[in-house]
Amino acid sequence: MSGIAHSGGMTPAALSAIVLGIALVLFVSERVRHDLVALLALFACLALGLVTPQTAFVGMADPAVLTVAGILVIGRAVELSGIASVIARTVIPQRAPFTVRLALLLVVSAALSAFMNNIAALVITMPIAADVARAARRPPAATLMPLAFATILGGMTTLIGTPANLILSSVRQKELGAPLGFFAMTPVGAAVTAVGLLYLVVLGWRLLPVRRSSERETRPPWRVFELLAPAAVAGHPVQQLFPVLRHASARLLALFRDGGRVMVGTATRLKEGDHLLVISRVNQWIAADRTGLDTTTAPQDEAEVTARVAVAHGSFLIDQRHEEVPLRSDGELRVVAVGPRAARERQPLTSMVIHAGDQLFLRGPPQALSRFIARARLLEIDRLDPPSVARSSSALILAIFVTAIVMVVAEITTPTVAFVGAAVAVAALRLVPAAEVYRSIDWSVLVLLAAMIPVGQSFETTGAAAQVAQFLGRSLDGAPLFVITGALCATTLLLSIFLNNVATAVIMGPLAIEAARLLHFSPDAALLAVLIGASSDFLTPIGHHNNLLVMAPGGYRFTDYCRMGGILVLLVVGTTAATLSGGLG
Repeated sequence: MSGIAHSGGMTPAALSAIVLGIALVLFVSERVRHDLVALLALFACLALGLVTPQTAFVGMADPAVLTVAGILVIGRAVELSGIASVIARTVIPQRAPFTVRLALLLVVSAALSAFMNNIAALVITMPIAADVARAARRPPAATLMPLAFATILGGMTTLIGTPANLILSSVRQKELGAPLGFFAMTPVGAAVTAVGLLYLVVLGWRLLPVRRSSERETRPPWRVFELLAPAAVAGHPVQQLFPVLRHASARLLALFRDGGRVMVGTATRLKEGDHLLVISRVNQWIAADRTGLDTTTAPQDEAEVTARVAVAHGSFLIDQRHEEVPLRSDGELRVVAVGPRAARERQPLTSMVIHAGDQLFLRGPPQALSRFIARARLLEIDRLDPPSVARSSSALILAIFVTAIVMVVAEITTPTVAFVGAAVAVAALRLVPAAEVYRSIDWSVLVLLAAMIPVGQSFETTGAAAQVAQFLGRSLDGAPLFVITGALCATTLLLSIFLNNVATAVIMGPLAIEAARLLHFSPDAALLAVLIGASSDFLTPIGHHNNLLVMAPGGYRFTDYCRMGGILVLLVVGTTAATLSGGLG
């Protein structure tokens, strides 16, 4: 390293800081995948001699990476079983005031996210949130963002609540000789979660703007579908359809003929078989009946239901066309309409490719819908039929999960052995479909984790973290513990706006311990301040997947997150500082 520093005129610490700085810019730009940014940073460290070839891929075997993989598998099994959804619906009474139902919904979602993936907790409770809003004649916006924030808050309360917690546990083991306990973060995490949930229930949801009246928001959602021109209307001017469509509560978006778009003018006439792209709040069968047009989908079957879903990250439908749904569901399901993106792009639905965040209207038998929605990583927004539960397998999955947690809490074994073992048991007993075992693992997260671990270690071993910690030490020297822990939490929180929370934990963990040594206070207080800050992504929709997933269904704008999340961030920092300065200093 000294040779590199001499020839380049820079110290290893400066080189490490530059690599992390460039990685930060790439993370913020969102132009390059986060896992690819981490790999680029790793190979840059290799090229500069900051990381040796022998240690470049030690992150792949890091306990945190293996534990995350095991938790994702067991969490997916719980999600597929439907038992968590049944528990949530049982706890939340059907007849209760809106604030009571919202409070119980947020408590249940936070509790679920403490023991399973945050996205899975959101998937399970999102349909219930829509029911709560609809029953109170309020817009979905009143419940969806509070729900997303509640699932993030719940992840702060246990070791397995989020991958960032496991990273900080590994940092503690390396620096102090022992990892964080399963409930080491529970006192401060529970305090922050309690204050956050109280704020969301009492005031938070009221700060969200209602851009349309409640009466309009409770109407059926907009859907985009195609209708066919029958022989009876062939030769008629297209403009004659406009008042007919308005009477049917529909509007023409585009006209397609032989696969190409036709520009609609005063002289344009219909031909038999023309496809009309239409947007409406009623379904295509009602619209066809009111307009005399034909539908492109099979007739309604009374045994079938329609579910409006959002496509989550990790779904196998992403980058596929709509015909993938019947292919993957053995012909039981079909896409009968789509969401607002089609209204903007105005292209034939058969040529559209599914993107993450898209809304789809799926129709088929209720049980087939339940199975497919869970398997395809879809977020169900609207449907009255709750998912079915196989009680015997659900009980066994829950027993395996609880056993793993008990073994960790009782220190019988390590979290890695417990949760990887639980995942193996679930797969061996065929409690989750074989194809779902590997599909349930978010490989991009594992690559991000594995690549950033040696990069973060280089930031520490080159002395860069110590230099930044010394700067913080000089700035905070003589300050009370309340101010120090609050500053660490706030710094981490601001960094997490731009960085994935895993990358934030990798960078801030060693720095926090070094700052604690210089300022002579508990390193655990410093680590826990970072732990809370790394998970407090409440100011933007891009800070956390859950924030982004509720953006379209809730009709939110970018600034809405700061509107409700701004006060929550202040409460989080204040509660963290008060709890840590009072108990762990």
